[in-house]
This record gives sequence, structure tokens and C-alpha cells, in this order.
Amino acid sequence: MGAAYFYHLTRKPLEVTLPMLLDKAREAGWRVAVRGREAARMDWLDEKLWLGAEDGFLPHGRAGQPHETEQPILLTTESAMPNAAACLMTVDGAEVAPEEVQALERVCVLFDGNDEAAVQVAREQWKLLTGAGCQAQYWSEASGRWEKMAEA
Repeated sequence: MGAAYFYHLTRKPLEVTLPMLLDKAREAGWRVAVRGREAARMDWLDEKLWLGAEDGFLPHGRAGQPHETEQPILLTTESAMPNAAACLMTVDGAEVAPEEVQALERVCVLFDGNDEAAVQVAREQWKLLTGAGCQAQYWSEASGRWEKMAEA
């Protein structure tokens, strides 16, 4: 049974934090699905990942494109994960079900701590998942480095 890790972004933007987490997931040997809510936002993330981090490129693809089943990182707006992901990362308030947390190695919920609506959605997701018996951790970068602030 996996766990949900909530990442409260307040200092570094999504396009910096997501590649860091994707690197860690890949180091663990996991295929990853990154789920968002809007295709245009996933296009934007796709572009950011193609540009790559300072220290390297993150191999990835888009759902619905050729070779989606072979992608180590798959960007999607759907619940299906045709790349057989072991890790799901959600952005922009994309939904995650308790059954997904229990079936996967890890679920990461990234949310913009400077957006009150995003914070509220993350709180609701925390309540839903922990209320269903899922293990969860809340991580904050408010101090300048990532620290675990809560666990359920």
C-alpha cells in the first residue's frame, strides 16, 4: 500500500519542483504519470520538461501520443495510466482517488501555496484520502528547504 505526499509549494514554482520529484521517482525505478486538469497546462509542462533541468533531460511523453505505453513519465489529464505508472503526481488540483493511493507506490500532490483556492483543494484531498485510511505526509518548503510537517 502506497502513501500520498502533499507538497506545499511556496518558494519554488511547479516547473522547478516537479522535475526534482520526477528525478527522485525515476531513481526509485518508478514509471510516473503526471496528471493535470487542463490540456493547455500539460502542454506548458511538456515544454518545460523538454527544455530540461540544468543537470539533464527528463524522458517523457503525452497521453494519446505514439508510444504512450513506453513512456517513463507520462503527462495526462485522464485517470488512465497506460504507461503502468507506479507513481502518480497530480498538479493544479487534479483528482486522485483513495484506491489509487492504495494501489500505487506513491502519489504526490503538488499545490501552489500562494493560491488560496489551490490550498483549499489540497486540504479537501487530504481529508478525503486520510479519511479513507490512506497514509499521507504533508511537506512544506516555507523554511527554505523541504520539511515534513505532518503525517497521518
